[in-house]
Amino acid sequence: MPETVASLSPDLARARFREGLRVPTSGWSAGWTQANLIAVPREQAYDVLLFAQRNPKSCPVLDVTEPGEVGCGIFDGDLRTDIPGYRVYEDGELVAEVSDVRDLWRKDLVAFLIGCSFTFEAALLEAGVPVRHVEVGSNVPMYRTNRPCRSAGSIGGPLVVSMRPMPADQVATAVRVTSRYPAVHGAPVHIGDPEALGITDLASPDFGEAVPIGDGEIPVFWACGVTPQAAVMQSRPPFAIGHAPGMMAITDARDSDYLVP
Repeated sequence: MPETVASLSPDLARARFREGLRVPTSGWSAGWTQANLIAVPREQAYDVLLFAQRNPKSCPVLDVTEPGEVGCGIFDGDLRTDIPGYRVYEDGELVAEVSDVRDLWRKDLVAFLIGCSFTFEAALLEAGVPVRHVEVGSNVPMYRTNRPCRSAGSIGGPLVVSMRPMPADQVATAVRVTSRYPAVHGAPVHIGDPEALGITDLASPDFGEAVPIGDGEIPVFWACGVTPQAAVMQSRPPFAIGHAPGMMAITDARDSDYLVP
């Protein structure tokens, strides 16, 4: 990403998105934590919270709002406008993709900010591990898997993963680096054969964009914070708002806040 984008503070980045810029956020605001968004009516909020607690690898909760609030402790902005893109669901069906949800936000909505693997990408790059979607300037590829998450009340669905290809001799480094960020998905959930996850075609991701995979490179898969949206699609709550996959909430927390020894 251009240096001016990587060096933007969270408030300046959010201002760009508030003005209507729609773009994947990998590489933005280096050093500041990014997060997935899922907002549901208060009636479903406990089930979503329990779903996240039972599936911490894919749904690590960083913060939760009070009903109707549009900001929280780690996000000093407006969750209705300060994310590049949103997806709106009714009865589990995607009904809109927009850049502003002020007219759709409800007083009973509880918003969850879920950890994002973009948080550890700078650490991967610093360790010499390639991050292909950053190299080619695209969105990260994400896939539904055949692995069911643990259900909670009315909420259940499949694990979603993000994929980054890399040479075999760098996989161990990637595991070591990312395992130090357990609150933002941590170490990979699978390495190698995508068919073991029920993924038949890496060139056709369910979310995001495909990336080139070089000869001898191995696909490495991390749990992904789009998992709650896949659960919404399967469980069909009456209403939900999520971020557009790859277009994250840039928070006021630092990546280092989630680094463990």
